[in-house]
Amino acid sequence: MTGTRQRILVVGGGYVGLYTALRLQRKLTRGTAEIIVVDPQPHMTYQPFLPEAAAGSIEPRHVVVPLRRVLKQCTVVTGAVTQIVHKDHSATVQPSNGAPYEIGYDILVVAPGSVARTLPIPGLAEGAIGFKNVGEAIFLRNQVLSCLDTAASTTEQAVRRRALTFTFVGGGYAGIEAFAELEDMARYAVKKYYPQIAADEMHWVLVEASPRILPEVSLDLAAYTVDQLLRRGMDIRLNTRLESMVDGQVVLGDGDSYACATVVWTAGVKPNPLLANTDLPLDAKGRIECEATLRVRGRADAWSAGDCAAVPDLSVGIGARTPPSAQHAVRQAKVLADNIVSVLRGGAPSAYSHKNAGSVASLGLYQGVAQIYGIKIRGVLAWFLHRTYHVSRVPTFNRKIRVLADWTLALLFRREITSLGQIQDPRREFASVAETSGAA
Repeated sequence: MTGTRQRILVVGGGYVGLYTALRLQRKLTRGTAEIIVVDPQPHMTYQPFLPEAAAGSIEPRHVVVPLRRVLKQCTVVTGAVTQIVHKDHSATVQPSNGAPYEIGYDILVVAPGSVARTLPIPGLAEGAIGFKNVGEAIFLRNQVLSCLDTAASTTEQAVRRRALTFTFVGGGYAGIEAFAELEDMARYAVKKYYPQIAADEMHWVLVEASPRILPEVSLDLAAYTVDQLLRRGMDIRLNTRLESMVDGQVVLGDGDSYACATVVWTAGVKPNPLLANTDLPLDAKGRIECEATLRVRGRADAWSAGDCAAVPDLSVGIGARTPPSAQHAVRQAKVLADNIVSVLRGGAPSAYSHKNAGSVASLGLYQGVAQIYGIKIRGVLAWFLHRTYHVSRVPTFNRKIRVLADWTLALLFRREITSLGQIQDPRREFASVAETSGAA
């Protein structure tokens, strides 16, 4: 162990940031290291549970982990790192309020994750909804239920059709799970509480540019998933692109055009833009180039992992890189933290190697697909494995119990179908009354 106290700066509080800091605080004493974690949000979001949070199966607060609660021996800074000059061992932090400032460090862990990969599609920035954080999940839930309220409260057919049309762009895991879970919730709501709406009036459209969905699983499981969604009356458009969505008018590459009140964008991710403002080596995709030990190439005191890192995939072969998944991020964080501890104690770092165990996906209540160690599973068992795996992965015992409690209550009581649309603009009513009073 070096004689001086080391300052470790962890940029990002997601999978890699949280798990790395958590392991470091367990293995290093305050006298040997100061750990600083910087993230724009004061919590980590367990993204695989966002579809269930949006559908009302899990309380939204239970899919986030407060950083200050679990990282008690770390300094948590709520702000965005906007620049890293590693040659000076310095990072610029922009807090949520106030002027930016510099933080110096001895050891750097870069783990800001990824952001939505968007395209210059007319109307996309103005009208689409993303699906990467709990705020977007809550917004989407409110949006879908508000659309049902709108359709049930009007006699204008054009308004009803627009409100009851929902378009999801992207056929990866995030898109398919959100698409299936929200449709399942809406169908339940219409059956129980909206006698003015027939279930077949809703139009759920999935748009995918490639010839298949779920590239993480085998072709036959992907085909099975498409078949199950089609049986539910959902509209699957493969080999199709979103061309425009100006003023709520969706135009697709297959020539179709329709009015739509809800467009959800889940068409992939890209590395965090912060990486372009560093002096660290990047690959052609904008990810940090790493060695198999998760050390940044050519930098002895900088480390990275997760979606933002190009990490050699030793389980596949020369030239392969690990895919951007939670499965790899969590395991890489463990190796990364252990390697930092080993180097500080005079040892050598170990290489990261993990063969993908498989994938699981939920298609709504009691429906799912899974491929684990080559074994293909469908239906209720796959849905159960999806829940079992992810509750085992969600950080902290506290969150595991809360999620299990949510699921248990959902078995005993009906779904909670309430739109809290006011939280999207909470000052509207007050501002309107205040303006009226001022005019008087």
